[in-house]
Amino acid sequence: MNDFKKVLETLGINREIAQKFFEIEIKILSIFNFRDLFENLLTEIQEKFGVPFVWISMIDKNDISNLIQDLEYSEILKERLNTIDRDIFLSLIQGNNKPILINDHLEPFYALFPKNQKYRIGSLAIAPLTFRGAIIGSLNQADYSEMRYVSGMDTSLLEQLTVKVSICLSNVMAHEQLKLLAYSDPVTGVYNRHVMERQLQREFKLAKRYGNPLSVVFLDLDNFKAVNDRYGHDLGDDLLRYVAKHLSKECRGSDVVARFAGDEFVIILPNTTANSAQTLVDRLQTFLSKHPLNSKGISIQVSFSAGVATMEDRTVTDAGSLLKRADELLYQAKQLKK
Repeated sequence: MNDFKKVLETLGINREIAQKFFEIEIKILSIFNFRDLFENLLTEIQEKFGVPFVWISMIDKNDISNLIQDLEYSEILKERLNTIDRDIFLSLIQGNNKPILINDHLEPFYALFPKNQKYRIGSLAIAPLTFRGAIIGSLNQADYSEMRYVSGMDTSLLEQLTVKVSICLSNVMAHEQLKLLAYSDPVTGVYNRHVMERQLQREFKLAKRYGNPLSVVFLDLDNFKAVNDRYGHDLGDDLLRYVAKHLSKECRGSDVVARFAGDEFVIILPNTTANSAQTLVDRLQTFLSKHPLNSKGISIQVSFSAGVATMEDRTVTDAGSLLKRADELLYQAKQLKK
């Protein structure tokens, strides 16, 4: 009788665990952005199962990790998302795509821990995640107890969850790529004009509310039409991409780089005075003058004209007039060059 009672208790516990996994799966399958997917996955596992430490390790330099790095991280993801070298990761899991349970010799697995985190753990569960058939990281759980995750335990429900997570990654990746296409210029990859105008409206309101400086740079490539006419539009596109790349590289994460139209770019510089904005322009000019574009065996000298406008200008009353003023100053700069 006692044995039968224990079997019933075990079945009840297993049903409860399966129900919790099912609830997590239902919740994450309806999510279409990385931030919410990872936040919900990590917090749900921690809360439903009382796991002290839950985090994600992502192999660096893959399609997913590269996109995640461009997203605005939440506080949760700053603490619970870690990138790791591919060779180190694969050596730890030894090519295994099934969940791994470890409760001894844990030191090598500290490489999975998020930066600046010092977990004091007794056992660890590593569930590899895949994207398009390739392992791209793992969902990790750790406990103080050495008996929480012991080799030989049934991991079928955890394995089922990671399959669902991998499906979610594919869904979210497709959705994020579509969103990027809507936000970005198809040739250069920087923001398009529509997004830039919305961001400028937002930054103008913030700057006005808090009394912060705001500058806009409107720039136009010199002799771009001549490049297209002489070498063709493919090389012209290479030149646009080259300039966009270095504009983005020289700017801060808070700045907005956008292609306005043709060979015109706009840079929005929050918390930046006119003098600081001009310093950026001069630095860009110096760099590009010393580093011509080399493409398809052709070397192209790169230069541009620029107009720098700031909210300090008395003619500026709103976001539109700030952009217009930068455009006017760009026109003056081009006339001076002529």
